[in-house]
Formats: sequence, C-alpha cells, structure tokens
Amino acid sequence: MTNRNKGLALVFTTAIISGVSVFVNGYSVKMINPSAFAFAKNGLVALALLAIIVGATKLKEISKLNLRQWGKLALIGLIGGSIPFLLFFNGLAMTGSAAGSFIHKSMFLFVAIAAVIFLKEKLNPKLLLAAVVLLFGNLLILQADMVNPGIGQLLVLGATVMWAVENILSKKMLKDLSGNTVAFGRMFFGSIFLLAFLGFTNQLGPVTAMTSQQWLWTAIPAVLLLGFVLTWYNGLKHVSVSLATVILLIGSPITTLLNFAVLQKPVSGIEWAGASLLIAGCATWYFFTPASRKNKQELLS
Repeated sequence: MTNRNKGLALVFTTAIISGVSVFVNGYSVKMINPSAFAFAKNGLVALALLAIIVGATKLKEISKLNLRQWGKLALIGLIGGSIPFLLFFNGLAMTGSAAGSFIHKSMFLFVAIAAVIFLKEKLNPKLLLAAVVLLFGNLLILQADMVNPGIGQLLVLGATVMWAVENILSKKMLKDLSGNTVAFGRMFFGSIFLLAFLGFTNQLGPVTAMTSQQWLWTAIPAVLLLGFVLTWYNGLKHVSVSLATVILLIGSPITTLLNFAVLQKPVSGIEWAGASLLIAGCATWYFFTPASRKNKQELLS
C-alpha cells in the first residue's frame, strides 16, 4: 500500500471517529461546564500523545525543533487546539449534535479556497462536485436542526473557520514533521492556552470540582479525540488537505445515524433523499476523480 493510500485510510478512519465523537460530545457538554470540558479533555489527550511519543522513542524529533517551528506549533495550538474548542463546545451545548456536525463538515469550503491560495493545490472540479453533493445531502438529512440558526450555530461556524486555517498551517508543518509531533504541539499548547483562559476568567473551579461521572464523560471523548488527531495528522501528511476535508463529510451522516439509533428519531422522506445524495457524492468521488481511478485497485486490495 502506498503512502497516499495509507493516508486515505487514516483520513477515512478520522471521518468515522468524528461522526461518533460529535454525537458523544453532544451529551458530555450538557453534563460539564463546556470550557472546563474542553481543557480537561484536551489535557488528557496531550498527556497521552506525550506518552506515545516517548514510547515510540520520537523525542529526538521534538528536541531538534527550532524556535520558529515551536512558534508555529504554538500558533497551531492557539487557533486549532484552544479557541475553536471553546467556541465549538459552547456552541454545541446550545445546539444539536447533528447540526454541529453539519456545520463542522462545511470546513472543506474554507479549506479548499485557502489551499488553492496558500498551498497552490489544484482543486479538482469533480472532487468539488462530490463535496457539494455530500454537503447538500447532509443538509437535507439535518434540515430540521437548521431551520432556526442561532448563537450556538454561529459559535460552531467560528470554530470551523479557525480549524480550516489551522489545517492549512498544519499541512505546511507536516512537510518536515511527523503527524504525531504536530498533533502533540496542537494539543499541548492548546491545553496551556485553555488553562490560561480558565484561570483568567475564574473558571478553574468547575475543573477541580468534577465528579467521577463527569471525568468518565470527559475520558470517553478524550479517547475519541486522541484517535482523531492521530489518524488525521498522520493521514494529512500524505494526502491533500482539500481531499482530506471532503472525506470528513462522511462523519455527519454517522452522527445522524447515531441520533436515529440511540434517540430513535424518525426518518423522513427528505432525509432518505439526503442519504441517497450521500451515496451519489461518494460514488462521484470514487468513480470519476482521476486519483481514485489510479489507485482503485490498491484501495480494494
């Protein structure tokens, strides 16, 4: 299997984790202070990533980072590992998990534009068509949750735009660094910024007062986030950021299916039409983009 196909497999895994994670986070943020939840979860992931790096004897790469690279990792932590988490989880606490997932998956629009400008990526029109079909399919499935947009949706949108910018910067960093190192920088510095925010706004109390049940509902999303960043950054190293964010669109219907299975929400005709568009969008990408045709046999092997 080529590096590119390994990258695709990892990003597909990220999409699945993302769909499950948004659903679980929708429960967690209603039980815990959203800001405290973001810090505790990200801090656990940062510690886990450090343990993985030490266990894999990859400290040499971190020790060789220069000041400029540390600065960029800190920036990634600010715009990817702290502020958007505050926006996202506070927004998610105000809106439904399915709506939050849909808005988050619109990130490919912002990434696609930025990738063409800053990364000189060539945007495949058929890939864009597949992405639009997938996004419209998601919109049909989630239409009931998007009728009355409010502050919660705007906060999630703000987080999405920031994550789009962070992914462009991360893609540049991945030319010289491993996915684990970039993921660690994002979560480590992100946790520091979140801790500073909690201290400045006198919100450390909810963290120290968390019950064992609240820690459990923090640990579960933390495990999912760990899987997300490990698969995402290691996959992003080998595929274009535009393609990677299109694949993330698959996560939204997974969230919707979980809402249906767990909450037993009825499925309307419009939602079935949306599901059909999701299948059509995947088929458009798989069968008609040149990169897919070239690697189809390898992906199936």
